[in-house]
Amino acid sequence: MLFHSAYGLRPAVNAAAELLRGAGHEVHVPDLYDGRVVDTVEEGMAIREEIGTDELLKRAVAAAAPLSDEGLVYAGFSLGGALAQHVALADSNARGLLLMHGTADIADDTSTELPVQLHAAEPDPFETEDWLNAWYLRMRRAGADVEVHRYHGAGHLFTDPDLPDWDDRAAARAWACAMGFLADL
Repeated sequence: MLFHSAYGLRPAVNAAAELLRGAGHEVHVPDLYDGRVVDTVEEGMAIREEIGTDELLKRAVAAAAPLSDEGLVYAGFSLGGALAQHVALADSNARGLLLMHGTADIADDTSTELPVQLHAAEPDPFETEDWLNAWYLRMRRAGADVEVHRYHGAGHLFTDPDLPDWDDRAAARAWACAMGFLADL
């Protein structure tokens, strides 16, 4: 289950799904924005605010629920990563969590043995070093098997070739590492 960023279901998300399918994975890509796609983070955040975080989470859960018995690996880009994390931690059948550019807070009473891999820019205005350090410690305390990969000098959404954050070397490294993570699940 692959969730899009605040930009909506952009071509880069579908390209990522095709990349994963090419490696033999079945990939579901729900459109949580009802067809809306934007070109700036400000426009994306406006849609997120309009829909509301709770409603986006409900949409993510509704997309995953019919498939959760299959033992899904949840993945997402930025905002989609935060949604993927929430849904994966609530799904007792989840097999893994792949976070591209985004995380979410985690409750102190969370318990999971989920394998988790995060890919984030360094520095990243949305995933600051202090935040990521605290997130990592909370995930480890919860029991998750966490890998964090940082990409110095890359922009926040460095895997999207149509955005100014694009970094071809960082994206190639991230996808190679992600493919290894998924193959091991």
